[in-house]
Amino acid sequence: MTAHDYDLFVIGGGSGGVRAGRVAASLGKRVAIAEEHRFGGTCVIRGCVPKKLFVYASQFHEHFEDAVGYGWQVGPTSFDWPTLMAAKDREIARLEGLYRRGLENNGAEIIDSRAELIDANTVRLVSSGKTVTAEKILIATGGTPNPHVALPGHELCISSNEAFTLPALPRSILIAGGGYIAVEFANVFHGLGVDVTLIYRGKEILSRFDLDLRQGLHQAMVDKGIRIILTDVIEQVTETADGGRLAKTMCGESISVDTILLALGREPNTRGLGLEAAGVESDELGAIIVDDYSRTNVPSIFALGDVTNRVQLTPVAIHEAMCFIDTEYRDTPTSPDHELIPTAVFSQPEIGTVGLSEEEAGKQYADVEVYRAQFRPMKATLSGRTEKMIMKLVVDARSRKVLGAHILGHDAGEMIQLLGVSLKAGVTKDDFDRTMAVHPTAAEELVTMYQPSYRLRNGDRV
Repeated sequence: MTAHDYDLFVIGGGSGGVRAGRVAASLGKRVAIAEEHRFGGTCVIRGCVPKKLFVYASQFHEHFEDAVGYGWQVGPTSFDWPTLMAAKDREIARLEGLYRRGLENNGAEIIDSRAELIDANTVRLVSSGKTVTAEKILIATGGTPNPHVALPGHELCISSNEAFTLPALPRSILIAGGGYIAVEFANVFHGLGVDVTLIYRGKEILSRFDLDLRQGLHQAMVDKGIRIILTDVIEQVTETADGGRLAKTMCGESISVDTILLALGREPNTRGLGLEAAGVESDELGAIIVDDYSRTNVPSIFALGDVTNRVQLTPVAIHEAMCFIDTEYRDTPTSPDHELIPTAVFSQPEIGTVGLSEEEAGKQYADVEVYRAQFRPMKATLSGRTEKMIMKLVVDARSRKVLGAHILGHDAGEMIQLLGVSLKAGVTKDDFDRTMAVHPTAAEELVTMYQPSYRLRNGDRV
């Protein structure tokens, strides 16, 4: 007779938790997975997937404008928010169904309930009050938007979660934050015809990205008509007589809009999870502390994905899940590789980046070469659009190894995925130089920048 009800109990039905549960079940393990909302987690339900659908929708107005330069006569156009919402909901429901069927087909038990830890091997199912035990417990509850409760009037604002379920498209919106979520939503809402203002406490948006790309995107957004306020923050939000929102800022501005979106970071989703009862250690942000193999300080409890606050990206959570499976169920100890992770920001234009920025490389390497190209993409020549692309390669001058690649422009996300493979393989600038260009493409600039634009010596540009 087995000592526990399950071999593995997974708390959280997002991408990481579902992958771990599904694969463990396929290996013959007795698996249960509990999710209090919908399977698919942040990425599928209220993150990457609906966001990308919104991005596509918001780009069409520029496509219509560009078509005229190519001889097309486009008639009157209009946008219907309920139509987009209904189509988005159908796609999310389809994807959630795939997640559920994948678990069921491999023999995992699906539990539609919040689950909380009782001790190192026991979980309570909140919907029924039932308790179950497992040899191993995997926590994959993800992250949640920071509600910024210190802000007076924060309850009058929405987060990225609610942005995907708005009953009507606002006429105007104020977005607080300068990270990728804030920037992406600013571009989405602008593209759908909303009057957009972005307010950020820093000196430039997207603080952890290469400065050239940050400044290039900033200028492109301003040129489109998005207002960006820097070095300022919202200090109070009140409701206006007509049901709108009035934000007062530290620098004395009063901004009246229909909706205020707080995109001020995300925090690990561990509140009320029972970590203390089970003896699981967490940090000051609530993130679960794990070792190189996603083990907590409690031998039977593991954690992966955003709840550990290592790297908050869906593919990383899936990768960590597969490392967990290899380590615990395939007798192949494998630690997640968090180095050289390609990243995209689905702004308009897009950003794609992998490796060190120019600034980071200058701090770590004594002699750095920077190859930089800024140009108007071919498509813009007939459309009349003035938007520029930026491409950069950051190279260690001594070894010739490419330390970082950075792109601002259409399809940057697609290009950076392939560059991620190259940098992971240790590509050198000489490898780029030996590669034949594909013409005419924007990406050919990456292999035709033969001379450095400038150098960094001990961090200083020369």
